[in-house]
Amino acid sequence: MSKNIKTKSIEESLWDSANKLRGSVESAEYKHVVLGLIFLKYAGDKFEERKQELIAEGKDKYVEMKDFYTMKNVFFLEESSRWSYIISQAKQDDIALKIDSALHQIEKNNPILKGALPDNYFSRLGLDKSKLSALLDTINLIDTQQDKSQDFIGRVYEYFLGKFALKEGKGKGEFYTPKSIVNLIAELIQPYKGIIYDPACGSGGMFVQSIKFIEAHNGNKKEVSIYGQELTNTTYKLGKMNLAIRGISANLGERAADTFHRDQHPDLKADYIMANPPFNQKAWRAEDELQDDPRWKGYDVPPKSNANYAWILNMVSKLSVNGVAGFILANGALSGGGEEYKIRKKLIDNKLIEAIIILPRNMFYTTDISVTLWILNRNKKEQEKKIGDITWKYRKREDEILFMDLRQIGIPFEKKYIQFSEEQVNRISNTFHQWQSEGGEYEEEAEYSYAAKIEEVIKKDYSLVPSKYIEFINRDENIDFDEKMNGLQSELTDLLQKQVESNSKLQEVFKNLGYEIKL
Repeated sequence: MSKNIKTKSIEESLWDSANKLRGSVESAEYKHVVLGLIFLKYAGDKFEERKQELIAEGKDKYVEMKDFYTMKNVFFLEESSRWSYIISQAKQDDIALKIDSALHQIEKNNPILKGALPDNYFSRLGLDKSKLSALLDTINLIDTQQDKSQDFIGRVYEYFLGKFALKEGKGKGEFYTPKSIVNLIAELIQPYKGIIYDPACGSGGMFVQSIKFIEAHNGNKKEVSIYGQELTNTTYKLGKMNLAIRGISANLGERAADTFHRDQHPDLKADYIMANPPFNQKAWRAEDELQDDPRWKGYDVPPKSNANYAWILNMVSKLSVNGVAGFILANGALSGGGEEYKIRKKLIDNKLIEAIIILPRNMFYTTDISVTLWILNRNKKEQEKKIGDITWKYRKREDEILFMDLRQIGIPFEKKYIQFSEEQVNRISNTFHQWQSEGGEYEEEAEYSYAAKIEEVIKKDYSLVPSKYIEFINRDENIDFDEKMNGLQSELTDLLQKQVESNSKLQEVFKNLGYEIKL
């Protein structure tokens, strides 16, 4: 009897081989080793390809001249920085030092890579020499010139980023936003021309997907400019490498820096913003810090206890006249009181919020909670977008907010995660654009979507919880979010109080017996 055997992709096979060689090195550290080597292989292959072009053109005397490489957007490599040299030295005791030196030289000779490459990772981590040698052999199997139209090296890099994020899991995989979410944001806001910005850009996935969107619709990627910022230095390097491998020019600032305290793009006005900032960030500013920051102009100062609305206002401040933003936040930002309520009220009154979309649970590797995709839009007039042969005509429905609930949509991924299929992304984006379009075919659908008039939102005290608007038939979803959360909070408080009392009584019993215990 025949069996269907799933053939592993090249990316999967490479990952399996590389992962087996990790040994005792933490995944969070190992990713910089592996991704650094992938970059070295890519840079080395591109250099050799350009070198052979020069030889074929009879320009042998120019093969060691930097300008003849940079003019073709190829990184110039010294002899000791080339992949061929690294492979020839793979069995030497000082191979780790040679790799660190090669990365340093490449960064030094190519200013565009300033701050992008791993710094002394190989020597510092003390990788087993035989494992490092075997890893070099594995990376050497990558044919970066294979199927250039499909961006094979980019696919490998992206696949490895995702797998490392899965390995690191909760609390450590923040550098990566799952691909299907990024793809959905791109299809919704259509970043086809102008300035694209991400204030918490991680490994650059939003930018990569923006370029893919443009290419898929026969647009011109030279018509976009990319700006971003990232707090963590190692993640900043991952992002710069990711973009460099794909030949994407970007301004990620001079260095890794805090978006709130060291804004790298203070005067930027973006046509498109795509972001997945940290959820429910605590203590993001001290009591008196940033009180007069111009980004809050016209709004209340976001509370120091939670940065969700600080991220929103940072993005609002950077939207151009017709700018649109798509970003992810924890569901708690949809309701609540205090300064957040006041800011949310003004955003709604100012008619900036275009859509609120609830995503399924288990889409992120760092948390299993359901989160919200927000769409903000400053556009006040009918727009016409032309990408290649396709033209979109739409206007922002200023008097409505579209609510969507996607919690019953998605397909299993890596056993315990959920992702959107390409067909599902198309269905969701079509619903959104049909609602936007003049004379579109949008129709309300129970348990999926509802276009609420601003007056309805005001009557519900400016709550943005979709279940207050979308009709639910088969599920008991008509639950007041705030009421439910307050009830759970009260129950938890009671349980914790009872635990304290129980611990106190237990300590008293042991004390009467002549013993001291700490609980």
